[in-house]
Amino acid sequence: MNKVLMYTTQVCPYCLRAKALLKQRGVEAIEEIRVDLDPAQRDTMMERTGRRTVPQIFIGDTHVGGCDDLMALDQRGGLMPLLQGA
Repeated sequence: MNKVLMYTTQVCPYCLRAKALLKQRGVEAIEEIRVDLDPAQRDTMMERTGRRTVPQIFIGDTHVGGCDDLMALDQRGGLMPLLQGA
């Protein structure tokens, strides 16, 4: 299974929703980078994604986007193949 990295904050409801969906799809470990604890990481996130909101989700080397993007990818049937590295 591909590695999942997520830029998050502690109180973000979209982060919680995205994590819940990923766990439902079998993801056991999510590497979280908390931008609320380390503001320099938000700058890094913005450089990598061009976005300033959380969550920002990477599966393997692919930037999925935010929670809505993740949900849409799942609805199109693209999430599981991406997680499985297909």
